[in-house]
Amino acid sequence: MFLSFGLRRYRNHCIFRKMSIKAALIDLSGTLHVEDEPTPNAIGALTKLRNAGVRVKFVTNTTKDSKTTLHSRLCKIGFQVESSEIYSSLSAAVAFVETEKLNPYYLLSDDARQDFPQEDTSRSHDSVVVGLAPKAFNYDQLNKAFNVLLQQNSHKLVAIHQGKYYRRADGLALGPGCFVKGLEYATGCTAQVIGKPNPYFFKGALAGMDPASCVMIGDDANDDIVGAMSLGIQGILVKTGKYLADVEVTPPPTALVDNFSNAVDWIIEKNSKS
Repeated sequence: MFLSFGLRRYRNHCIFRKMSIKAALIDLSGTLHVEDEPTPNAIGALTKLRNAGVRVKFVTNTTKDSKTTLHSRLCKIGFQVESSEIYSSLSAAVAFVETEKLNPYYLLSDDARQDFPQEDTSRSHDSVVVGLAPKAFNYDQLNKAFNVLLQQNSHKLVAIHQGKYYRRADGLALGPGCFVKGLEYATGCTAQVIGKPNPYFFKGALAGMDPASCVMIGDDANDDIVGAMSLGIQGILVKTGKYLADVEVTPPPTALVDNFSNAVDWIIEKNSKS
């Protein structure tokens, strides 16, 4: 068993070394930008990556902004991005709600709520969907979510993601994870997590691409890097955004670089040797 696992890891390592990178999954907040400021040389680096023939897809756990708002923000900052290139945990959660035919009570920002189906007032709430919604994380709304989940054991708690924190211009700020965990503790429910690091999210982002020919670039050692590498995607961790030097993960990232621009240089150099 151990030998088989070791051989498999070695074989995957060899594939990573030899296969050129055809596609990059790129985190947004903390990697390409922090609020409305691009990370160092990120705008030019994205153009450089495209010119090198590497397909790009922007993958994000951002749940405060709708896809339309997110696309507009990126363009305003200066990035050349098509809306179809953005794959967010919000998009994946919308698909989950529609597939499961849910009628949720939402703990979301007003903007993010626009991406979801309209509430069916002829039905009771049968689930709770939680995203990053600072204005919704108050006692009354959390208590409402608590009571929806208590109505029946079959009621679902859907966490668009359960990140611990994220980077704002004024420093680190609480993510939705602690509120998800609070609802789990109070109700006995186990949340269905949609976004990174869930394999459900990465499989949707890959859309049939070979994981071994893809790389994930992100600032979150667990959600971005470990999540992607669990599916055979290479992982480049950047020292911007929420990166903390004392956070160690297993497996370690394929590469650790200062910022997104350096990640692009790493990819181009690797492809030149493949």
